[in-house]
Amino acid sequence: MDLGVYAEELIFNYEHPHGKSKMGDADVSIHEENISCGDRITVYLKVKEGKISDISFEGSGCVISMGTASILMDYLRGKSIDEVEKMGKDKLVSIINIDPGPSRLHCATLTLRAARKALLIYQKKPIDRDTKEL
Repeated sequence: MDLGVYAEELIFNYEHPHGKSKMGDADVSIHEENISCGDRITVYLKVKEGKISDISFEGSGCVISMGTASILMDYLRGKSIDEVEKMGKDKLVSIINIDPGPSRLHCATLTLRAARKALLIYQKKPIDRDTKEL
């Protein structure tokens, strides 16, 4: 696999992020941080008929965290709550087309963890272990 092409896509999404804006009328929002590296994100969601009807984010961080956030904005829009709750690290790596390795996986999972937590809060459910461990 030529990682250069995939790294370029991540860099492009970092430089030209999709969905990077505050959503004033979100149904739910959540702020997450990686205290080890300083990446931070706020994810805003609108939910309609059990699906993410709109999603956006604000944040700052490395190419991996912010590039992944941009890619996930497009991917998660229209997905059902159930689909997002089942997403894990392997699915995320397949979506971004690059394995960030164990030392940078926490950067890549930041947005997914935030989105999953936001959906659990929206449903008034406790944060589960799988989500905490993303």
